Amino acid sequence: MTVKELASLKEFKSVVLPEPKREICGVYIGDLLSWVMGRASSNDAWITIMSNVNVLAVASLADTSCIILAEGVTLENDIIETAEQKGINIISSDLSAYNIAVTIGKML
Repeated sequence: MTVKELASLKEFKSVVLPEPKREICGVYIGDLLSWVMGRASSNDAWITIMSNVNVLAVASLADTSCIILAEGVTLENDIIETAEQKGINIISSDLSAYNIAVTIGKML
């Protein structure tokens, strides 16, 4: 499944999709950035409630296909603009991290 396909589902909203054709091959849930950096796999959809600029660096280093903001978390406009410039896809959802992962798992 691509990031664009996931973002098109009714439970999800596209925040910024500079690389909509990135494939999602797995899911990683985590909020401790150093932990995510060392454990998330390339092409994972990373689910988090973290909303600071550091999530962009972690997503880039881990090469995740997208960041998914759970539980209605939002980002400041400057973070969204930086994500666009760095080619980092971001999606949001009001669902819990668990329910997001279940939804993606059914599609993989």
